[in-house]
Amino acid sequence: MSETVTRIEIDGAALLDRLRRLGEIGALEGGGVCRLALTDADKAGRDWLVGEMRALGMAVSIDMIGNIWGVRAGAEEGPPVMLGSHIDSVATGGLYDGALGVLAGLEIAAALERAGLRTRWPLAVAAFTNEEGARFAPDMMGSGVHQGALSLDAMLSVVGVDGAVLGDELRRIGYAGDIPPRSLTPRAYLELHIEQGPVLEQAGARIGVVTGVQGISWTEVIFEGQSNHAGTTPIALRRDAGLAAARLAVEARAIADEAGPPQVATVGAIALSPGLVNVVAERATMTVDLRHTDDAALEAAEARLAEAAAVIAAAEGCRVKLRSLARFAPVAFDPALVDAVEAAARARGLFCRRMPSGAGHDAQMFAPNCPTAMVFVPSVGGLSHNVAEHTEPEDLIAGAQVALDVVLPLLEPLP
Repeated sequence: MSETVTRIEIDGAALLDRLRRLGEIGALEGGGVCRLALTDADKAGRDWLVGEMRALGMAVSIDMIGNIWGVRAGAEEGPPVMLGSHIDSVATGGLYDGALGVLAGLEIAAALERAGLRTRWPLAVAAFTNEEGARFAPDMMGSGVHQGALSLDAMLSVVGVDGAVLGDELRRIGYAGDIPPRSLTPRAYLELHIEQGPVLEQAGARIGVVTGVQGISWTEVIFEGQSNHAGTTPIALRRDAGLAAARLAVEARAIADEAGPPQVATVGAIALSPGLVNVVAERATMTVDLRHTDDAALEAAEARLAEAAAVIAAAEGCRVKLRSLARFAPVAFDPALVDAVEAAARARGLFCRRMPSGAGHDAQMFAPNCPTAMVFVPSVGGLSHNVAEHTEPEDLIAGAQVALDVVLPLLEPLP
């Protein structure tokens, strides 16, 4: 990296100010945000982001799944170096999940402008649609469509938890673009993100050098039994769907305990019908989230879950149906780009730690198709998807600086 490039610094105050201003859109009382994908709050956040991109002189475009692209031109018109993440949130989200990666990208573009630096290749900053999957399943939808892992037509037809159709909502908020997916193909992709876990904080590390993303399997399980009177129906004669769901929830934990780290299993939702205090549940709908860094181990956990559901259903006199909601194989990031993240952190005197990501990210969609890496910064208390989500300002700035140092040589600065 040239001497001129090494003097380019992030404006930390500007980065923090943008995070604050975006955090005011969809703000929740007591902290945090609710910007579910394609809601009015998400539209307001998108409108604000597009305004910020245009204020930096970036060319803005929207593709057919609603991904937003801001491009700072290079001397040549080849594929850009891309920074990206998302601005949609869960219903009780924090200020930094996703937003940090997008807004750090804007600050990197601003830093290049302040320095008057021309680069050979364009810089693209992306905000991907529906990364969270909280309103429309699956998650990582915008990046998945962009990289060909998900069908555009199928995703536009997805019905959300509130009954809304994704394509209709894109049109309603004015973000149904006309650019085909994959029109903007990057030469490399880098994503800055909060860790969303406790590992970096416990290790005293400032930067996470992310080696890849563990595989993710989401399954919906439905037990169907028979509703009956809670007082007059003997236990031995019940077909209790609620009990079947409870037993499978315990089994999911046993799958993780017996496999050991890094296997994890989570039952995130259980709904009982008719949902009355004095009626045996006739139907239980639940979700099971399984994750592992090894695909064979993940498949083994999935097989054990399916077998356990069948055994439990038979024991409780219930029928059972399993439906896959999402399935992503483990992903390894580009070794050279991962090394570049570590080198940039060490050059800044920042203690770093190599680690896989426990959460899914847009970056995993790019990894099969171009050099890809991620930079993590610590989450205080390991909290995320929580209004109390917090990362110290100095760590937010340090992460953005490392990202800038990594992408500069990829952009090939010109004299």
